[in-house]
Amino acid sequence: MSSLLVFGHQNPDTDAICSAIAYADFLRATTRPDAVAACCGTPNQRTEFALRKAGLQAPRIIMDIRPEIEDVCTRNPIVARHDEVFYDVYERMQEDGLRAIPVLDDDNQIMGIVSLLDLLELMFSGGVDPVHSRELSSTLSKVNAVVGGKFQHAVSPDQTDDFVLTVGAMSAGGFTERMTRFPAERLLVVSGDRPTIQLPALEMGVRALVVTGGYELSSGLMQLAEARNVSVINSPYDTATTTMRIKAAQHISSIIDTNFMTVPARMPVAAVRHHIFRSNQTIFPIVDSGELVGVFSKSDLVHPPQQELVLVDHNELSQAVQGAEDADIVEVLDHHRLGGSLKSSRPIRLTMEPVGSTCTLVARMYRQAKIDPNPGIALCMASGMISDTLMLRSPTTTDTDRDCLEWLQQFCEVDLNEYADEFFQVGSALRSCTPAEVVREDCKEFHDSGRRFSISQIEEIGFDLFWQRKGEMASALEKLASDSNLEFSALLVTDISSNGSLLLMSSEPEGWEEINYPQLEEKLYQLDNVVSRKKQLLPLISSLLEAAPVVAN
Repeated sequence: MSSLLVFGHQNPDTDAICSAIAYADFLRATTRPDAVAACCGTPNQRTEFALRKAGLQAPRIIMDIRPEIEDVCTRNPIVARHDEVFYDVYERMQEDGLRAIPVLDDDNQIMGIVSLLDLLELMFSGGVDPVHSRELSSTLSKVNAVVGGKFQHAVSPDQTDDFVLTVGAMSAGGFTERMTRFPAERLLVVSGDRPTIQLPALEMGVRALVVTGGYELSSGLMQLAEARNVSVINSPYDTATTTMRIKAAQHISSIIDTNFMTVPARMPVAAVRHHIFRSNQTIFPIVDSGELVGVFSKSDLVHPPQQELVLVDHNELSQAVQGAEDADIVEVLDHHRLGGSLKSSRPIRLTMEPVGSTCTLVARMYRQAKIDPNPGIALCMASGMISDTLMLRSPTTTDTDRDCLEWLQQFCEVDLNEYADEFFQVGSALRSCTPAEVVREDCKEFHDSGRRFSISQIEEIGFDLFWQRKGEMASALEKLASDSNLEFSALLVTDISSNGSLLLMSSEPEGWEEINYPQLEEKLYQLDNVVSRKKQLLPLISSLLEAAPVVAN
């Protein structure tokens, strides 16, 4: 989540996508080299045409910016291998201050978890039981490594054995009698420079003899060790330290917890909290396609990182990408009315002006910063302006729009008047889209006077296709309102050639009879000289709703 994402609104139109691309480019050139353009919907055909002409890629499609567990986990975690011993694993965990680590098998697949408490229980396993407290599973190579010793004689040092650890710290007779209680091939005898202990151990043919204090066996005893196939290890430590270290050479395999919970890498943090709520597990491995990619603990979920966002061409959270309410919104660049849902925990940069296009605001920033946009970015901004102002014919058009579009012309490699004609010829939604796609292509949801509703808008050349598909559009509009739990949904079909529109409603709210525009059919109205959702239709609907009471369901 390190990048700054520049996002247009849901169901993005050309201005939303082009302003995101251009403003991300401007930020990278000025203050934020990590700025990335994003969108939460696929571009429509006109936008795709504009981007092809400009030689630009569409923004990255991101439908949800809520943090996922891979955003909060520890990557490349410290791990243990199933055949490692206490000493190595404990040292590793202590060095990094870890309470638990995942354990991998020979194929690098996670097979379990081992905790610090498990390790300590391993060291003190058997308690005061005279037999079990002496047992350990390991190899002589591991024992030698842990005691920092050297082999004076080695027999199958890499073989795993179930040792019985015995310490020659008593009389020779008593110790010899004790050794006879166990199978000689399991005995791991620890002794200082005491030939009276070493001789009977070698004669019995014990598995190994560890000589402490830095001493070595005499040549005669070594000959006996070789004859009896007894491994001999020389330890530089005293007997007590050597014994403790040998205990630390135990394999961890017996204490690996194989009954554990893993979490998919792409699971949202909010879902993970619910998933692990009752678990007593210390750490949770994160897997992706069977591979371990990280680990996390419950404390990592307390304050997950927030995605930094810039909102362009909208300022209401109901129109923003999923998860925006939990993001760190650092800036808003828009030309619409100020909605009531935007909140921030700290001051943000807010640029909202009554111009015809958000791309106009971005172009003006380039101009004020004395940065010449490359031809592709210039055409990209011009496309957003042409689309939203209907090539400067919309009543939302201002002198600022006209001035900025004229300024952009010098950087564009096409004549913008000719380009605008070609732009509007492309991508008739009514010709190429399903009814559901038509009503969702450029759809914005609003909260006004205690009511929730949506307004979709498409631009066509003439109304012929609309009349052919009017019934389909009406059904799709009703379904949109029902699926989104809205009081009503409206579709504004604008004729670019005549600068007029038709308005189709899913249903008519209380007070709609005051609309004061000709009704052509049930729920269908003729709105001459109305082409702007923002400046003409939305204020009209808001005034009708404000004058009518809210009807309780």
